[in-house]
Amino acid sequence: MIGTFDVLVLDCADTRALARFYAELLGGEVVVFDEDWAEVVLPLEGSRPLLAFQQVEHYRAPEWPGQDVPQQMHIDVKVDDLDVGEAAVLAIGATATGVAKDDAGIESFRVFLDPAGHPFCLINPTD
Repeated sequence: MIGTFDVLVLDCADTRALARFYAELLGGEVVVFDEDWAEVVLPLEGSRPLLAFQQVEHYRAPEWPGQDVPQQMHIDVKVDDLDVGEAAVLAIGATATGVAKDDAGIESFRVFLDPAGHPFCLINPTD
């Protein structure tokens, strides 16, 4: 091992809004925020890794599922029930992109966009 995972940084236009979104999605706490930078501590043992958000001038959201502006990254979030999880993420500002199916044609995940346009997936706990 060379090092340990410390921070995942997402580019965005509005650091405060995106930090609040991910804090609500993952049960974290916004611990630092200003116009240029925000940090969320996740409910994990210790205080790392963090999610951080940096403001980028002229930010361009990814285009999913297209790749004209690549998705850049995505997060998989395990939920006990996809329908309940979907209702919850839509209530905090996510955008639904439609149902996604695995190679066998079975719905095992759903793809959403966060408020800055980054895709993330809700996945079954068995995935």
